[in-house]
This record gives sequence, structure tokens and C-alpha cells, in this order.
Amino acid sequence: MIHTVKPGETLAQISLDYRTSLSMIINANPTINPNVIYPGQSIVIPGLPSPHTIPYHINVSINNRSLKLFKNGQLQKQYPIAVGRILHETPVGDFIIINKAPNPGGPYGTMWMSLSKQHYGIHGTNNPSSIGKAVSLGCIRMYNKDVEELSRLVPIGTRVTINP
Repeated sequence: MIHTVKPGETLAQISLDYRTSLSMIINANPTINPNVIYPGQSIVIPGLPSPHTIPYHINVSINNRSLKLFKNGQLQKQYPIAVGRILHETPVGDFIIINKAPNPGGPYGTMWMSLSKQHYGIHGTNNPSSIGKAVSLGCIRMYNKDVEELSRLVPIGTRVTINP
């Protein structure tokens, strides 16, 4: 999988976002200087499939509080979601699903799918009345049955685009 460096990113932060050790990233990119990376630079992230080989794509609309699942560009399903509240906004941008954890416990409901941004994910909830609201710490909340269905459909490496 290839990550394109964004302004302000460091290799250390990229390794945290992808939950991959810094040494693994350096080993996978022998021609880069780990102390000098720049916006637009391509960095190989080892152990993850290329998102372009996966037919699924998730598009999240923060304002509409909806998550749409596409397969080969065709809308398959739309789900209601909850998003981040003021001071804890849901991040906007392009990410991928890097891992899945069933039954994470606590407020995360019955499924957690980590995004390639540290501390953020798509997850279920133990508070279904929160769906449709801006109440989370930035994560995308779904009804448990919906996040379980979504996690069965999409593989690790699936692209996630979050729009305002």
C-alpha cells in the first residue's frame, strides 16, 4: 500500500497512523531519507493491500450523518451514523481501514474498524440513540447491526473518504 505524505506529517506519525513500526516502514522504503520527507512523497506501508485492488469504497458525509458503501463505483448501501462533536470533529480526508476488532467493549459496541489516522475508527455503539447526532470524540458511530454488516463486507485496506 502506498501512502502519499500530507503537509506536516512525519514518518513517526505515519507509522502510528498505520500501526506499523517505524523500522518496518524504513525497511520498506530503502531509498528515502527518514529525516526528510515532503508533501506528495510516496511511502510504502508494508503489510497492507493496495486500496486500488479492493472493489469497495466508503464515503462518509459528516453534514448528512451518513455512510455510503460503494462496490465498483455503484452504491450498495447507505447507513445512518453519528459523528464528532464540537472540539472533537471527525477528521476530513482519505483513509483506509487498517484492522478490525470484534467486541472491543465499552462505548464501541460490537465492532471496531481502525482508520489510518491514530485514535479514529468506525464502530458500533452502546448508545443507539446517539446515531444521527454530532456527539462522538471524532469517530464514526453506527448501529451495531450496521457496523457488523459493513465489517463482513469490506476487507482491510478499504478506502474511506470523509467529507464535511
